[in-house]
Amino acid sequence: MTTSALSLSAIAAAQRLSQHVEAMRFAAPVTHIYNPLTYAWATHETYLRRFASSKKKTIFVGMNPGPFGMVQTGVPFGEVPAVRDWMGIVKPIEKPKHENPKRPIEGFVCTRSEVSGRRLWGLFAQRFGSADAFFQDHFVANYCPLAFFDNGRNLTPDKLPAAEQAPLLAACDAHLRTLIDTLQPQWVIGVGAWAETRIRMALSDPATSDTPEINIGRILHPSPASPAANRGWAEEATRQLVELGVWV
Repeated sequence: MTTSALSLSAIAAAQRLSQHVEAMRFAAPVTHIYNPLTYAWATHETYLRRFASSKKKTIFVGMNPGPFGMVQTGVPFGEVPAVRDWMGIVKPIEKPKHENPKRPIEGFVCTRSEVSGRRLWGLFAQRFGSADAFFQDHFVANYCPLAFFDNGRNLTPDKLPAAEQAPLLAACDAHLRTLIDTLQPQWVIGVGAWAETRIRMALSDPATSDTPEINIGRILHPSPASPAANRGWAEEATRQLVELGVWV
């Protein structure tokens, strides 16, 4: 594929995933579902067009959108200052069809910090300087594009009933395989244990048997809910990546 063809492939794959999951229904306790690939599509498409335009050495894969990250900006781990100031992406953010009054969509005027995103993008900015330098060999994606809420409480996909998880995971597995086929990384790194598990499951599919061998690993999730992440996440994630051989 040419450079432009890579980003176009990633954009088409994201559109297919969005349409697929948009048709899914989830029962209580889920009260609201946000799909940033619809109402924040302008930002997400720009992110893919600009930064998924070349083959990568490493793809980092998160779980799903955070309420003050990708939910607001349409970019994985999308802490507003990182997307706006470091990546230089600012696009209009629309509203989902059924907005959660306890989790309003404020877009780039959101003043709440996505701690996970601040830590993740902060490490990359510190190590690589510019966004262009980071994205030359790296990319960041989310495994699942949907955010789930029980009123004001965030529900992660692993907390959904098995019957509801199954079609969602199948769609997300297929999308991840397409993204990997497009960007052809040497490494796919789960941000947290669950993401690593899903990467391994997606790539264990018989359909991937003819693809080049891909190295899989994980780093500590930067969530403030993790005591370990609060004791120097950037240093620990760097140590893990160096130990794996992803970074030197």
